[in-house]
Amino acid sequence: MQEAKLSVFSPAYWRTARAEFRNVRVLAFAGLVCAMAIVLEGLPIYLLGPSLKIYFSFLVVGLGCMCYGPCVGMMAGAIIDSVGFLLSSYGEPYFPGYLVTAVLSGFIYGMLLYKRKPTLLRIIVVRLIINYGSNVLLGSVWKAMLYGKGYYYYFTTGLVKNTTMLPIEVLLMVLMFQLALPALA
Repeated sequence: MQEAKLSVFSPAYWRTARAEFRNVRVLAFAGLVCAMAIVLEGLPIYLLGPSLKIYFSFLVVGLGCMCYGPCVGMMAGAIIDSVGFLLSSYGEPYFPGYLVTAVLSGFIYGMLLYKRKPTLLRIIVVRLIINYGSNVLLGSVWKAMLYGKGYYYYFTTGLVKNTTMLPIEVLLMVLMFQLALPALA
């Protein structure tokens, strides 16, 4: 994939990203990414008990957002969160904060990977922003609102979990992009 000439700060970049909604192939691929992400959300691997588990849905979401950009990525994040909740809510009430996190993650993946070569540095930056911004900062707010133990409790546990998972997630994304990019070219 070639490095794009468009800057994220240019109106042309956002027109191009928005135009992806009119491409039927892109929308079909986004639907496939949503379906794969929902299936992968239901198949976590538990590392150290129930609190430390790895989901593989971030791999297909990152790949999809690299292909179709931040606008479609936000929509895909909303669909993945909403349909995923409907299929596996386990009796829990719906909480819209997680929808915000999913939409924001699709936006971040899309904004940093769309029309860009997925270099190691870029993947590390994406995972840092998502792990610490979305998962730790926002996730702690949502858990404190839902379960009431206090923000700092969830912040520290989220910080440990996301710091532990960061190198694993970066490595998996690098490997996945190396395998998928030749097929997408």
